[in-house]
Amino acid sequence: MSFIAPHPPHHQIRDLADYRVAYRESVEHPSKFWEAEAKRIDWFHPPSCTMEVDAEEADFGWFVDGRLNVNTSCVDRHARATPRKPAIIWAGNEPGQYRTLTYLELRQQVGRLANVLRAHGVRKGDRVCLYLPMIPEAAIAMLACARIGAVHSVIFGGFSAESLRDRILDAGCKLLLTANEAPRGPRNIPLKEIADQAIEGLSIVETVLVVRRTAAEVPMREGRDFWLESEMDRQRAHCPAEWMDSEDPLFVLYTSGSTGKPKGLLHTTGGYLVYATATFSYVFDAQPQDIHLCTADVGWVTGHSYVVYGPLANGVTTVMMEAPPTYPDASRLWQIVDDLKVTVLYTSPTALRSLRRAGDAPVRQTRRSSLRLLGSVGEPIDADTWNWFHDVCGDSRCDIVDTWWQTESGGILISPLPGITPMKPGSATLPLFGVQPLLLDEKGKVQEGNPAQGNLALAGSWPGQARSVYGSHRRFRETYFARYPNLYFTGDGCRRDEDGYYWITGRVDDVLNVSGHRLGTAELETALMQHETVAEAAVVGFPHDIKGTGILAYVTLKPGRSDFKEGDLIGALKEQVRHAIGPIATPDRIEIVSGLPKTRSGKIMRRILRQVALGKFDQLGDITTLVDPSIVDELIANARKYKS
Repeated sequence: MSFIAPHPPHHQIRDLADYRVAYRESVEHPSKFWEAEAKRIDWFHPPSCTMEVDAEEADFGWFVDGRLNVNTSCVDRHARATPRKPAIIWAGNEPGQYRTLTYLELRQQVGRLANVLRAHGVRKGDRVCLYLPMIPEAAIAMLACARIGAVHSVIFGGFSAESLRDRILDAGCKLLLTANEAPRGPRNIPLKEIADQAIEGLSIVETVLVVRRTAAEVPMREGRDFWLESEMDRQRAHCPAEWMDSEDPLFVLYTSGSTGKPKGLLHTTGGYLVYATATFSYVFDAQPQDIHLCTADVGWVTGHSYVVYGPLANGVTTVMMEAPPTYPDASRLWQIVDDLKVTVLYTSPTALRSLRRAGDAPVRQTRRSSLRLLGSVGEPIDADTWNWFHDVCGDSRCDIVDTWWQTESGGILISPLPGITPMKPGSATLPLFGVQPLLLDEKGKVQEGNPAQGNLALAGSWPGQARSVYGSHRRFRETYFARYPNLYFTGDGCRRDEDGYYWITGRVDDVLNVSGHRLGTAELETALMQHETVAEAAVVGFPHDIKGTGILAYVTLKPGRSDFKEGDLIGALKEQVRHAIGPIATPDRIEIVSGLPKTRSGKIMRRILRQVALGKFDQLGDITTLVDPSIVDELIANARKYKS
């Protein structure tokens, strides 16, 4: 017997005063607050303990000993109550290409795929890798894994074979689900070919299931590779849902860090689902009739929380968008809004800046009358883009929720509440319930009062918080809790204005936020140094009109490797990074230099490289400790030459 959540939810937020009362309760009495919020989802066995927190060990437990399956909240209850309601609408690569799955059809498809996984030996706790285009099968596969207790690891379809292989090995995935190809604008990405390269020689992957997305034929290895459609035709739709403990793993999702190896963030079942469900409801003011379009790929956490789990748990219709927002032209996104009567649009500043370059006409030629709310995610949004989004795209009538959060957080942490929080262009505004931001200086001293500025850390815990780095809890503690003991360090800088609003100022560690994707500089440098000519590489970010942050690589060559055409070598180095990581990591600029600014101990002074990249030549600080200060003159000369 499942525990049915009451609707509407317990905490009713009608105005800013209600928000402040609920927020105070959430930080002063978190167990009471989240016990009420947990009633949003269905439980086989309700939890007896809301939270257990051991900050010193970075060990967090939420809704302890509760039993559930995410499918009962995301699929089953809606399939019973509103079986004909659209659950997923797919907007394909080509204009006018749409496909709809009702909640009943979604339950049937999830059940069949779950039975396929079981037939191929997947059991509770096994890891399954999903390397797919943005098609309904991606969401179906995530839910099918959750239904049988398998742990899904979704890998963005733009990653290379090498990156895919690293993640499969790290998570120990026994089954890989991919597609023959992934249409992306005018070209098709050969996913199956990339997947075959990734698992070449890997005995750990026992089965490969292949979605036939295009008509292209691909090699199929007998006994290992199977067409998904044929496998699903063999299975019935009924599949009993596995009873999962609230702290059982739901998924592993990889994010880049300041060290070379990406981190597999482990998210668990109960806390993650409660947080995704609650934040979706509050931030997007979820209504039963909503058509929610989030343009994120499910290979990223935004796709997990606000394309799949959050919308479905709230019973709204979610749109999965395969098409790039600018294909075949800059009106495509707005045409989809009109065609599907989208009510909520959640997208990235990078996408908006790209669309804005085409001018207002592609927007104005569509109606967009169904829109009631706009959202921004992935990176700080500049005021000019915010105003264009509000005035032109939203006809000055839609609130904007400018959201800040991370893969590690599982859901939105700081955001306006629509119709409640007064907006400021470029500010994420106020923290959500249970979120306790602190601004700290380099020594860990809390910066009190308003205004203030510092490194952004979070006190306490919240249900959606990642529980560990897969396979290395020590790395989890050292990465997030060592710099400021007992506090979670976000890696972002932030300022708080006179009204207490938060403004994210960007990364303060060695991670670049490129088009909303986090890329570790160490991973990029490792990829560059795999080229036979490269002796050393140092990567920094620089302001980019479209991406927000561009990638600038400084490269020195091995002795005797100067017999090249610089343009050819730069092209080869870019291809090296594309091969090692994927197209999203391709450097925007590569500068071949004679040396890097180093201290006498051999440490590269990245601070100098960052300031040169920003054009702040008069703000380099003390360079007298460098082995060869003349290197700085060369770097500045190159930068000026580039700008001219």
